[in-house]
Amino acid sequence: MDVTAWLRDLGLERYDQAFQNNDIDAEILPDLDDTDLEKLGVASVGHRKKLLKAIAALSQDQPEPPAPQERAVAPEPQQSVAPAYQPEADRRQLTVLFCDLVGSTELSTRFDPEDMLAIIRAYQDCCTSLIVRFDGFVARFMGDGILAYFGFPRAHEDDGERAVRSGLAIAEAVGKLTTPTGEPLSARIGMATGLVVVGDLIGEGPAQEQTVVGETPNLAARLQGLADPGSVVISSQTRQLLGDLFELSDLGTHDLKGLAEPVHAWKVIGEGQAESRFDALHSAALTPMIGREPERNLLFSRWQQAKEGEGQVVVLSGEPGIGKSRLTQDLREQLAEEPHTRLSYHCSPYHTNSALHPVVDQLRRAANILTSDSGDEQLEKLEALIGPAREKSGDLVPALAALCSVPTGARYQPLELTPQAQRTLTLEALMMQLESLAEAQPVVLIVEDVHWIDPTTSELTALTVERIRHLPVLVLVTSRPGFTAPWVSRAHVTTLALNRLVSGQGAEIVEGLTGGRKLPPQIMEQILIKTDGIPLFVEELTKVVLESGLLASNGDHYRQVGALPPLAIPATLHDSLMARLDRLAPVKEVAQTCAAIGREFPYRLIAAVSQLEASELEDALSQLEAAELVYRRGQLPNASYIFKHALVQDAAYQSLLLSRRQQLHGRIAQVLEEQFPQTVATEPELLAHHLTQAGLSDKAAIRWHEAGQLSLAHSGTAEAIAHLEQGLDVLSANGTDPASRKTELDLQLTLAGA
Repeated sequence: MDVTAWLRDLGLERYDQAFQNNDIDAEILPDLDDTDLEKLGVASVGHRKKLLKAIAALSQDQPEPPAPQERAVAPEPQQSVAPAYQPEADRRQLTVLFCDLVGSTELSTRFDPEDMLAIIRAYQDCCTSLIVRFDGFVARFMGDGILAYFGFPRAHEDDGERAVRSGLAIAEAVGKLTTPTGEPLSARIGMATGLVVVGDLIGEGPAQEQTVVGETPNLAARLQGLADPGSVVISSQTRQLLGDLFELSDLGTHDLKGLAEPVHAWKVIGEGQAESRFDALHSAALTPMIGREPERNLLFSRWQQAKEGEGQVVVLSGEPGIGKSRLTQDLREQLAEEPHTRLSYHCSPYHTNSALHPVVDQLRRAANILTSDSGDEQLEKLEALIGPAREKSGDLVPALAALCSVPTGARYQPLELTPQAQRTLTLEALMMQLESLAEAQPVVLIVEDVHWIDPTTSELTALTVERIRHLPVLVLVTSRPGFTAPWVSRAHVTTLALNRLVSGQGAEIVEGLTGGRKLPPQIMEQILIKTDGIPLFVEELTKVVLESGLLASNGDHYRQVGALPPLAIPATLHDSLMARLDRLAPVKEVAQTCAAIGREFPYRLIAAVSQLEASELEDALSQLEAAELVYRRGQLPNASYIFKHALVQDAAYQSLLLSRRQQLHGRIAQVLEEQFPQTVATEPELLAHHLTQAGLSDKAAIRWHEAGQLSLAHSGTAEAIAHLEQGLDVLSANGTDPASRKTELDLQLTLAGA
């Protein structure tokens, strides 16, 4: 139990610091008496009685919660399949936001309960609307405290960023609320990111609570205690997800109650100054561009054509992480020494319905318009940016000033137009500005992440494509697969789909990150298999390996220290991978079952394991195939499937509860033994793997022995040794059981021969 939350629920959080200073935790709480409470500074008799009554309620017979270490450690393997699965339970990475109204207890002593209720409701409504705006989930109201999750029930690739944007918006909006006497309110916000188990849903409406097990919610609440009124404090793992998207202040490490290790905390100051998301998330030195020479040459060729007055458009298409932004950055670097003007529009998932948001953002950045500038200063900066283009139309400055919310004062006549007429005027003003820039020198216009484009910016882009045919302008558009527009078929538009890298190119990226030091072959192999030629995946997984303590530098190479564990999904990729699965929530359970079978799985095996009707299973697999999470080979019922990315398989598998994993592996092993005897005879190691993961160690050891014998028969000595040693490993926990001792002797004798 969290004593801080308990006191808050009682409306007595004013005593929290005294409880912390005297090390009063959930274990000590039932032993407190009236004298102890008085010594703690609880002077009010009423408050002492209230606390004693609540303590007595805690003393009723209730099941003891498992100790934290018991929750964190995987269960010991059992000789039976795990209990039935509850489909609503899930393992996932969450960013948890905890928000608290500053001084609520003091306010409650000064205001009538009805006034206080109105204050709390206004505060809760304000926070809830902003959490929902960024697709967060309000899990619980705790008086003046609000608990929210980002990454559940649906993950996004940027849940950490969404949480921080929500927190900053809450801090600003709550600061504008006032009490009945006109005093401003303020909130403190803490947030943390980590792995949790999400359980059953409790409650209804906006107060629904999804039970979460893990230290992340508690850490978020503790970090909230470090925040100043009106500020946001985040954990180091949340900070890891943000790059330079925000300006942050390092608060150092803090010992927080209930947490074993000191916690590094950061205060969020505001938006970062990076020009693009790519710049913000890749502030460190970039690795050299690998395997993109044809694409680089094509882009540079189109630039040469554009410089001659033949406007060109290139659409770079590819899945997340494939290298679209890296190629765009490379083009910027290539043109750094050439005279040109660059305009960069960045579409945002938060502004898909904000008209011309990318354009407004670019204009304000280019003019260096600051929120602290006066109205006159903002207007002067905008006029300086527009420059010679002002001569083309007297309405140019008022139109763009209105777009950027810059006041024009008495210097320009107000635009008294209908909304449609002003929209037309604004688009024409933007085109005039582009043409004016192109008359001075060639222009590169970049529209990134066009799959998130708002309708008005989309209209502007189409207009631009038509108008640049005879201008020295190169338009570079980046998008994810599936983006279409009527103008894509124009003769001066080139569509370029980026493919994955081959393994040799992936190895070059790894060596760029290791400074040329060679990795152990088995680790390099794991990285290349897991990352499937996606450059971002290669970089992030390599960084995880280098920071894991698994390697020690030894001259021109690394040597492995200790056994090689399964490579964990980088935190920076976790949300992105889970987002792909959550988009297919109705069939995610099928994906999880497939992931337990392996990277590749035959239709007949998944049909037997899933126990779904054929039509249901085929529909689910079709949806996974349409979403490009899996590929199919052959025709049903003899088809087989493969996960598009090994890391997608890992994400689906790791979202399963440990108990559910055991159950699934036990079911797969049973089906293999009963329905696929030929597979068991030729690949006993496959059955051995599933028996091991199911916790059926005696059966698993026997199958590992068979796998070792089969490998020896085929002269695979190294493989045989690996299989036999795995068999001994799974038996290590069985003690002196006679059957286990016999199997162990068989394994040792065969291993000795190998």
